[in-house]
Amino acid sequence: MRSRPLLLSLFLIAAQGAFAANTLTADQAKNHIGENATVCGLVAGVHYATTTKGQPTFINFDQGYPDQPFTVVIWGSDLAKFNPGPISWDRKQVCATGTITSYQGKPEIVAKSPGQVTVKESKKK
Repeated sequence: MRSRPLLLSLFLIAAQGAFAANTLTADQAKNHIGENATVCGLVAGVHYATTTKGQPTFINFDQGYPDQPFTVVIWGSDLAKFNPGPISWDRKQVCATGTITSYQGKPEIVAKSPGQVTVKESKKK
């Protein structure tokens, strides 16, 4: 019975390796709708839509709205989980992991937890 934890650990390590291999740029995301992947890009703008139903926050990669090739969406009900908040990600390299969906022809990932987002801190010189 001791082999179960070992098998589970090996499976998780293999799954992480396979998952990490599916890292995409913001421009590539449009070709991977419906897939679970990690999308990375430079945050070009953060918009808190506080008067919109569900109070979504939109984090646009590589270019500002409406020319962004990819967006991370965080609904208002989940926003407090992200500390520091998305405004601190502006002009930083960010990766988001989850299922890529399409809204009005633009690819996006809805981030429900901070574990789905990695912010690459810039190195001080």
